[in-house]
Amino acid sequence: MSDRPISAPRSTDRADINAWRKSRREECIAWRTAIDEAQRGIWDRQIAAALQTLLKAPATGVTAFYWPHQAEFDARSVMGRCCDDGAMVALPEVAGKGLPLRFRRWWPDAPMVRGMYDIPVPDGTPEVRPDLLLVPMSAFDDCAFRLGYGGGYYDRSLAALKPRVVAVGVSYEYCRLPTIYPQAHDCAMDFVVTEAGVYAADNGLLVRLDADAAHARLQKLRKRAGAPEDDI
Repeated sequence: MSDRPISAPRSTDRADINAWRKSRREECIAWRTAIDEAQRGIWDRQIAAALQTLLKAPATGVTAFYWPHQAEFDARSVMGRCCDDGAMVALPEVAGKGLPLRFRRWWPDAPMVRGMYDIPVPDGTPEVRPDLLLVPMSAFDDCAFRLGYGGGYYDRSLAALKPRVVAVGVSYEYCRLPTIYPQAHDCAMDFVVTEAGVYAADNGLLVRLDADAAHARLQKLRKRAGAPEDDI
């Protein structure tokens, strides 16, 4: 976690909290956009290694990733590795304002088209239901809550997918805050992955896990999320 000073909202009024959250979101996006390319490469390789450890020998359930946007961690190498290992991979697609995301199957040569916000999405590939969802985070807090981009697409998707999918938030340590002042619609992550490793929400607080403990916990949560038991 960064040791930079972090101001609090002016008050507990919703308008002040929303303004504070917007400011933190903008700050973190600006920071990651300005990361030195060599440093970004080091951190991104560390994140990729942590993800590959967490997802080792992946189930043939559906793992939904995201296409990198605004200097987010680029998960495409991990996506390709998962496909090579026999997992089914998906990418999100905005179905409409105020709606949950839908997910379409992806593979390395899948046809792609520009979607909302000019983010590439699979072009007409089959819709699938993920049991594990990688979630980009502008910022996150010590209780595993996240700040996204403010559109609410991932929160609506996490609420709509029943049984609930496993949520794995991805970000950088700089973007960790003591709290994001979560609101009623915010959904906590099951795991958070940064360049420092894999964390899990344990009794409401993030705890660092070693590789074996992280993978074992993931397997149990994927069963809860509806992945076929034979694949776990």
